[in-house]
Amino acid sequence: MQAFFIRRYGGPAVLEAGELPPPPLGPNDVRIAVHAASVNPVDWKVREGKLKVLLPYRFPLVLGHDCSGVVREVGAGVETFRPGDAVYARLDKGRLGAFADEAVMAASNVAPKPARLSHAEAASLPLVALTAWQALVDVAKVQRGQTVLVHAGAGGVGSAAVQLARHLGAKVVATASASNLERVRSFGADTVVDYHAQRFDDVVRDVDAVIDGVGQENVLRSFRCVRPGGIVISIADAPDLAFAREYGVTPALWPVFWLMGAKVNHAARRHHAKYRYWFMHPDGAQLRQLGTLVDQGVLRPHVDRVFPFSQTKEAVAYAEGGKARGKVVVSLRD
Repeated sequence: MQAFFIRRYGGPAVLEAGELPPPPLGPNDVRIAVHAASVNPVDWKVREGKLKVLLPYRFPLVLGHDCSGVVREVGAGVETFRPGDAVYARLDKGRLGAFADEAVMAASNVAPKPARLSHAEAASLPLVALTAWQALVDVAKVQRGQTVLVHAGAGGVGSAAVQLARHLGAKVVATASASNLERVRSFGADTVVDYHAQRFDDVVRDVDAVIDGVGQENVLRSFRCVRPGGIVISIADAPDLAFAREYGVTPALWPVFWLMGAKVNHAARRHHAKYRYWFMHPDGAQLRQLGTLVDQGVLRPHVDRVFPFSQTKEAVAYAEGGKARGKVVVSLRD
């Protein structure tokens, strides 16, 4: 199969194109002919080796975390899908490979592609929509009438979080640059703060939950915005000891995680709030729910640019450069 992969950790230059053997199909797996795959920040974090403590991959490693395509083959134990089904998926954490013309994953991580979306649009959603849904529903347990602050509301996770928080009945406050204010309002944000013009922590108060994908300084400042008992959720950095224990990190590394989370946990205690670092997990059942919301018009994708598969390196570089307004997608068959 044709794929984009790495043989070692490093910068952009280590990503190469070539032919690799197709991944084996297990009894509970689905093999998908990939039509499109999306680029996510976790792709270059994996490439750089920043997640090797959590996920010790083997080389050569095909990158790419989510995709849309058509089922080519199913394992002997799979009854939910059959060849020819149009699907989308977030691949297994320990078994990546969306930047290839075919990918194999557990059937439990796969869901029917939303009918109203192209493969390129559908490929843009699994990782970001699952991250937003799990943060809002599973972690923050957002209820109707509460207030949610979403940072980077024009980004992949941010745009999904704004739409889903609105669907859950919450009042939504978001941050964005001046050029994206109207776009974020169109996603359903009640208030949008231009973070270049004013500090969000000077004007936002008493929110019930914060979804942050920016970084530690943003997380620390967000505690000023949360009511007592509220929660700040980071999907960008500051994994802490609680996360290390939950994720099964070897105890020898627990002091490192304690140190990484020390500032944010101190800030949480000082403001009588809670802190959670969230690393999303694949979930086909949740993807089915999200697909229904897409087909109902509740959730829509936010695609900035689609690159041909041959330009996957350029697509990753473009996304990594931080200029994209929405998701970056590579297209193989559309």
